[in-house]
Amino acid sequence: MTVLKSLSIFLLAGVSEIGGGYLVWLWLREGRALWYGIFGALILALYGVVATLQTANFARTYATYGGIFIVLSLLWAWKVDGFKPDRYDIIGALIALIGVCIIFYAPRTIQQ
Repeated sequence: MTVLKSLSIFLLAGVSEIGGGYLVWLWLREGRALWYGIFGALILALYGVVATLQTANFARTYATYGGIFIVLSLLWAWKVDGFKPDRYDIIGALIALIGVCIIFYAPRTIQQ
């Protein structure tokens, strides 16, 4: 699987999880209409399906997704909620992203 294709899958999974969770949050915490929660739950279910499109095993896929989720969460909060990440948020996210790229994309002689 190409790096671009796998990153696209991670991006789609992240937007699905964060977007779905955000809609549920708006429903329960902000008092929005029930359809926010229903639509959010459906999008969260989509996240579970999208993640299975990766060719790596469960452990590497979900470990890598965790780091990508960190970056996407900060970007979502910045663009949607008006949260301004500080330099420590950015440094931490970059460290996580570098780590998960090593986990997922490092060449291995034997795939486990």
